[in-house]
Amino acid sequence: MVERVLGVLGGMGPLASAQFMVRLTLLTPAGRDQDHLPAILWSDPRVPDRTAARLGSGEDPLPALLRGIRGLEAAGCGAIAIPCNTAHGWFGPMQAATRLPILHIVEAAAAELRRLGVAPGRIGLMGTAATLAMRLYQDRLGAGGWDCLTPSAEAMQRLVTPGIALVKANRVAEAHAPLAEAARDLARQGARAVVLGCTEIPLGIAAGPALPFPVVDTIDALARAAIGWARG
Repeated sequence: MVERVLGVLGGMGPLASAQFMVRLTLLTPAGRDQDHLPAILWSDPRVPDRTAARLGSGEDPLPALLRGIRGLEAAGCGAIAIPCNTAHGWFGPMQAATRLPILHIVEAAAAELRRLGVAPGRIGLMGTAATLAMRLYQDRLGAGGWDCLTPSAEAMQRLVTPGIALVKANRVAEAHAPLAEAARDLARQGARAVVLGCTEIPLGIAAGPALPFPVVDTIDALARAAIGWARG
């Protein structure tokens, strides 16, 4: 029988991992402590920058990711969630290195699109430059009928990348304006919903007024997937 203890491979960044634990708790239907999902957070901010690595200018993060996976295995976890989108660029070698199932954040986002009633068609996608370059979302969501519209190079440089950096620097309130502007721009171009494909982005978006169109918070999506796994 699978032990229903969730391992959380985090620290990328630390605030997103902490928010994942908060949302995991708040989204779980529970009347007492014992109704919640046992979880172990491995939060290691020393993992080399995933975007820099994927774009060819930084150290390979895979050894650090595998170290965390081994720690979660040793702690008795039954599955692993990774609240970092760009780290999923190493999903294949991570999954190959462990007997534990790793919950894929893009599959969780697709389930969230269905839950929100977003029919196949044009949607917006925001994320780090590396996540977009690796087509983590475009290919998987495209197979489900969603056509992903991404920010322009100018919007990435002026709005999205600085917004993500502000969240990582704990300047969350300042991140709202640039990130919300980028999301609204995608909606103006015909996106019926926007997937926030970086776990820093939902934190910045939530720091100001709600957007007037559906957004997929990939922190929440992954938390829902984890709760579904725990319930068998």
